[in-house]
Amino acid sequence: MLAGHRTWIFEQKPVILSTGTVGGPFEANGAIAEDFDLLHADLWLGQDSYEKAHKVLFEEACQKAMEKGGIQKDQVQFILAGDLINQITPTSFASRTIGAPYFGLFGACSTSMEGLALGAYIVNTKGAKYLLTGASSHDTAVEKQFRYPTEYGGQKPPTAQWTVTGAGAALLCDSGEGPRVTSATIGRVIDMGLTDPFNMGGAMAPAAVDTIEAHLKERNIEPSYYDLIVTGDLGQIGQEVSMDLFKKHGIPISEEKYQDCGLMIYREGQPVLAGASGAGCSATVVYGHLLNRMKKGEFKKMLVVATGALLSPLSFQQNETIPCIAHAVSIEYGGE
Repeated sequence: MLAGHRTWIFEQKPVILSTGTVGGPFEANGAIAEDFDLLHADLWLGQDSYEKAHKVLFEEACQKAMEKGGIQKDQVQFILAGDLINQITPTSFASRTIGAPYFGLFGACSTSMEGLALGAYIVNTKGAKYLLTGASSHDTAVEKQFRYPTEYGGQKPPTAQWTVTGAGAALLCDSGEGPRVTSATIGRVIDMGLTDPFNMGGAMAPAAVDTIEAHLKERNIEPSYYDLIVTGDLGQIGQEVSMDLFKKHGIPISEEKYQDCGLMIYREGQPVLAGASGAGCSATVVYGHLLNRMKKGEFKKMLVVATGALLSPLSFQQNETIPCIAHAVSIEYGGE
């Protein structure tokens, strides 16, 4: 089951039985709006704070996944999920509503694949039949915590990214029809000394490359094994940096095969600067858009590499650098 130092091979190939994706008004005007299960017309979602709205996003994503999977919430044995807000309270409060045993995760924007990797490990070892995993983010809640409140009107540099208002959840099962999770490579914390909170893509790119390189080596495969290798939210800057690093390390990954969720979700003309970001970015794009494409037969094998910047408002105030991480999970569908 363990290949090399940090790659798990899942012999039982846990099934992504169903998914749920929820987005906000900016996502409703984006490039993949049709791949969301539910879209909201405003950022408040009928709540009196953005943090409470954030909680509702994840509640609804889990509810959609359970409805589509044909199960009730008392059949869910574990929830593995997280977000970016203080002590992951939106996810914790949403999990209170569902009532299943809960693992709260914080991997910043890498949380979606951290949860899928750990969830697949649990199901693969017969530790659960059904579990929910996912991640979420809310643009205005995140901006308020990590940068400046949106109402402040602060200017951003071209390297900045737009945090997705959205949640994605997956229902994992030990059997059934659907895409299968076949392996996972767990990331190391990589810190290249960057300190700019408006350049997350550049900070995270080395972590993505490190994990992809380890995954290929420990599985003894070439990049050509996958039809698609997709990162979580490197955006334009991070994708360019990682392509340069692949060339430097002699890893033959083409620009066509190597894509980024942060460059898929919004349309040209939306003011997202270097692209999208947030824990909900990879969760919504993968569990909505990419799995839909996979089920249509557009590709059979993809490696999803969710990237995360492990800073906090406190670490930034103390002039710390930005440690980063990336977790890779391989998903296959339509044949062995």
